[in-house]
Amino acid sequence: MPPKPKEKKINLIKRNLEEIITEGDLRKLIHSGEKLKHYIGFEISGKIHLGSGLISMMKIKDFMDAGVAVTVFLADWHTWINDKLGGDHEKIKKVAVGYFKEGMKACMKCLGGNPEKINFLLGSDLYRNHNEYWVTVIDVSKNASLARIKRSITILGRKENEGVDFAKLIYPPMQVADIFFQGVHLAHAGMDQRKAHVIARDVALNLKIKPLLDKKGNKIKPVAVHQHILLGLGKPPSWPIPKDKLRDVWTSLKMSKSVPDSCVFIHDTPEEIRRKINNAFCPEGETILNPVLDWAKCLIFREKSSKLLIERPQKFGGKILYSDYRSLEQDFRTKKLHPMDLKNAVAENLIKLLEPVRRHFAKPRVKKMLQELDKMLLAK
Repeated sequence: MPPKPKEKKINLIKRNLEEIITEGDLRKLIHSGEKLKHYIGFEISGKIHLGSGLISMMKIKDFMDAGVAVTVFLADWHTWINDKLGGDHEKIKKVAVGYFKEGMKACMKCLGGNPEKINFLLGSDLYRNHNEYWVTVIDVSKNASLARIKRSITILGRKENEGVDFAKLIYPPMQVADIFFQGVHLAHAGMDQRKAHVIARDVALNLKIKPLLDKKGNKIKPVAVHQHILLGLGKPPSWPIPKDKLRDVWTSLKMSKSVPDSCVFIHDTPEEIRRKINNAFCPEGETILNPVLDWAKCLIFREKSSKLLIERPQKFGGKILYSDYRSLEQDFRTKKLHPMDLKNAVAENLIKLLEPVRRHFAKPRVKKMLQELDKMLLAK
């Protein structure tokens, strides 16, 4: 028997997430008939890679299919505060509404979704002529201790005890205020943004200015939905990794645009994709901390109908078609599948998946945006 409409909606929202805080709150929202609003915020800090582009758009498509109103928040103020793109606010805004928006729309096309259904919102446009937003920032700040805000600066990619300028301490309350000022029910991000979302839930019932309300006017907490963080392709600083250190190491090894060979950018050429994946860390038989398997699981086997074809000479076993990730992982663990065969198959699959992005960035207007961003990054 197929799931009921509300269960189908819940399953779409939940699938392929690392964490949801909390499923009980989500179920209450769904069963109340509330028209759900979503948001995910991005710093405009450089080129879009598979983690920020495809992984995020996969979840956004799920939300869209579940009837949720989705927003991609172009966080130009947060980018400026965090000293990205040389700290030039005007350049940041230009990249946000140009290159970044075009790239994210192209990623949605790769997945068969309609990018025109996404609300792209620039932070400056949200804040302009809205004094109540800044009052909300103060309201959030009055309900969070200084010690907690200091601990939360890891959401900026900073270390917890790192010395920072005071503006960076404003960043977390602003991120929380973004949620309430927009009336967001589903606050979406990677696990690296968890601390901000937990603050949002902890202050939710104490806010006086822009609390999140249900249909009856009662204060409620936003639901935090955390997607997977893709591993970067590089080798860990030490190997093997003790099990109790695995989570911390995983976060430190996430795909990073600041280490170009650790990631694939959405508009990389087929040759660049093959080179990067062929050079990836992929120890034979290793299934836990293996970026190529991680990419296969999250980017290729994202649907029940997904398949991965391994092309190899007959003397090495011949072609094999995998219809589920578990079988692929089992064969790799038992060394029935060689790392190079896995790498080649994943590379070719991603090249095909990203073809719509490459076509989009071949258009003169969009190509110029990428070229201008390249110049900015070189000038830093």
